[in-house]
Amino acid sequence: MTATASVPLSLRGRLLRASAVILPLVIVFAGLALLKAFHSSLENAEASQARLQVYLLLGAIEVDEGHLRLPDRVLDPGFSQMGSGVYGFIHGEDGRLFWRSNSSLMLPDTMVQRLPSTVLRPGQSLFSHLPDQELYLFQYPVIWESAAGEMNFLISVLRSDDQIRSEMKAFSLQLLGWLSGIGLVALLAQYFIMRWGLKPLDLMTKDLERIEAGETDQLEGRYPLEVQGVTASLNRLIDTERKQRERYRNTLGDLAHSLKTPLAVIRGAGEEGLEFAAYRNQVDEQAQRMQQIVQYQLARAVKTEGRVLAQALPVAPVVERLLNVMEKVYARQPKQVTTRLDATAGFSGDERDLMELLGNLIDNAFKYGDSRVEVLVEQAGGVLWIAVSDDGTGIAPKQRQVILQRGARLDTQAPGQGIGLAVALDIVSSYDGALEVSESPLGGACFRVSLPGEKLTPAT
Repeated sequence: MTATASVPLSLRGRLLRASAVILPLVIVFAGLALLKAFHSSLENAEASQARLQVYLLLGAIEVDEGHLRLPDRVLDPGFSQMGSGVYGFIHGEDGRLFWRSNSSLMLPDTMVQRLPSTVLRPGQSLFSHLPDQELYLFQYPVIWESAAGEMNFLISVLRSDDQIRSEMKAFSLQLLGWLSGIGLVALLAQYFIMRWGLKPLDLMTKDLERIEAGETDQLEGRYPLEVQGVTASLNRLIDTERKQRERYRNTLGDLAHSLKTPLAVIRGAGEEGLEFAAYRNQVDEQAQRMQQIVQYQLARAVKTEGRVLAQALPVAPVVERLLNVMEKVYARQPKQVTTRLDATAGFSGDERDLMELLGNLIDNAFKYGDSRVEVLVEQAGGVLWIAVSDDGTGIAPKQRQVILQRGARLDTQAPGQGIGLAVALDIVSSYDGALEVSESPLGGACFRVSLPGEKLTPAT
């Protein structure tokens, strides 16, 4: 069994999933930072309060003949109340306890004995947390100078951490509620921002559906700058694909139109009652011509750049060969053919293009002429001039541009698809030439073509 390929998430789904993961992490880190900052501010306030109480004790100390004395009641009532959570101690330099507050009588002696510190020097202070005892400790060493000499002692203040723990708990609950609300609001805001930000992609999807339905031929919506490069590329791709598809469709029509003449020659040869060898030669000749036509049309289908001018080739033999073919095709409608062919006139291009161009023009002259056809080829400087005329009904001036459009036909009685002149115009345009339709001296229509040419040296 083959594993089923997982369906890729949409952009909106990817962004929402990323937001649902990253945003809570950011909020958690922000909450931890706020908790730490709030806890630090509470401890700083606790340290300031303890320092103030040390100063109160220091202000109440009296030294008499080397003995330290404090009044029974100090200014802070917390030192006098049992279980107040505020405790004071004064130790001597040797660790001997000089004084303790009444509030500290319930504290274990072992903890009191561990309070003296030999690390601190005068002018230094120590503030620390004793988590096991749930107390904060502030210590301050003092050198007392008197007439009897110097006296060193250490003032210690212990304060309960109950208030800080209760304030932290209350703050944590409030912070959790606020951050949870902010997280939900941020997720909703992120969702609507994504909907608004990805809306151009939804519009692009709708435009593409309209293109697929044939309602429009390109992306026409107004898109942000970041998307305009994509839409411009898509429009170029769509336009290129449409032109390619149109070129293939035109090529199929051109191919069918070009094969019509050799097929008509083969059919006419069968009706002439020729000997088998002669008939076979004509069929082989036309089959080869059909193969050349197919290769030529396929090459035109994929060719997108302009033609490269090749070595000039003589035009007169091509005209004579085509006239010979047309006389066979229109054997039941014989025409008097007049030619004025400059033997030195050369065409600077692909022989297959010249065959296709002249074949369409001469075929039209035979088809719509009454009894006469005239072909003129001359060279003037670097320009090759070709004129094909007939003595038919002609083309009205207002219709002369219409017939050059693909599929346009003025005479719907005669067989045809209205492709030949459009193909001829396409070939002429690819060589930067010109195709003009005017009135023929014979009374019908005249198609005059100018192409890049070169004067050839006449054969001796």
